[in-house]
Amino acid sequence: MSRLLIKHARVVDPSQRLDEGLDVLLADGKIARLAERIEDRGAEVIDGTGLVAAPGFIDLHVHLREPGFEYKETVASGAAAALAGGFTAVCCMPNTQPVNDCAAVTEFVRARAAEAGKARVYPLGAVSKGQAGEELAELGQLSRWAEMALA
Repeated sequence: MSRLLIKHARVVDPSQRLDEGLDVLLADGKIARLAERIEDRGAEVIDGTGLVAAPGFIDLHVHLREPGFEYKETVASGAAAALAGGFTAVCCMPNTQPVNDCAAVTEFVRARAAEAGKARVYPLGAVSKGQAGEELAELGQLSRWAEMALA
């Protein structure tokens, strides 16, 4: 079991009404303990003085560009960049080629995200077919996006 101890970090978690200097012990990538002072001889230690430890961020507006514009960015490269920047999840815009206006494109993006194994990717669907503003995208797709967002 890998253990990491971050000493003297400013721990901020609005969901827990937490904003204070604490030590954070991680075991296998998950928080095992928060306390003012933790000693663990088996853990790798990082000095968190002057650093903030917080829950992963979610970026609600990213352009992953895949499918169709992979030369700009792929789902894998965008998810990796997000994770490197502290974002554990991203919502990707539907302006791809083809436009994400149907279940097939949504499933494609979700499969690419699963293969990458980086930040969670929530594909956002276009409201209208082809983003043309003339005809609604698949009605079933809209409820599917809502289900994914709540999962």
